[in-house]
Amino acid sequence: MEKGRILVVDDDPELLALLRALLEVQGFAVHTASDGETALQVLHQLAPDLVILDVLMPGLSGKEVCQRIRRFSPVPILFLTAVGEVDSVVDGLNRGADDYMTKPFHPSELIARVQAIMRRARLQATPQRLLRFRGGELVINRDLGRVFLRGEEVPLSPLEYNLLLFLAERAGHVLSPEAIYRAVWGSNGETDPRQVKWYIWRLRRKIESDPANPRFIYTDRGRGYYFAPD
Repeated sequence: MEKGRILVVDDDPELLALLRALLEVQGFAVHTASDGETALQVLHQLAPDLVILDVLMPGLSGKEVCQRIRRFSPVPILFLTAVGEVDSVVDGLNRGADDYMTKPFHPSELIARVQAIMRRARLQATPQRLLRFRGGELVINRDLGRVFLRGEEVPLSPLEYNLLLFLAERAGHVLSPEAIYRAVWGSNGETDPRQVKWYIWRLRRKIESDPANPRFIYTDRGRGYYFAPD
């Protein structure tokens, strides 16, 4: 059973291969990138549960990548840094990283750090039972699996409900159609962004007063969709 998705970013191909092997043995789905620009592109498509990020890379440094990630995502970030780069580590943590490890590292320590970060992230993400938006105009009741708009229940199919909940839980964060499809439709292979577009249209017709000018589900042209934070 997959324990979560991890994006590993490092310009050393041997280290990338080693980290992939270590993490896959533990049951994680691992994706890799060898530079910062590629990492940001993959992040938008994948919506990983953790990013392992090298500090020193050509082009965008790990700290710059971390800073950009924090503009749109709360995903946990584990820095990999060379021994003795104390100032660099402090700067990275100040920019939004969650933890760091110095290279070279022992494989068992890396796995322990990864598992600890993932546990903390899941505890912090323990969901509220009621999600309220626009001052309670829209309410999602997780216990009942039901949605209410201005006090009236909105009839949703299971797929529509799961899509709405996925977007609402990540309110304010732009999600690519590919990431949405993988998470809601449960596909690990080919994605079909047309399905996402169709179901977004269906949801808007049910929860928006004017679907052409939405107040809940917005389109970020060229990037994806995001749910308006309350």
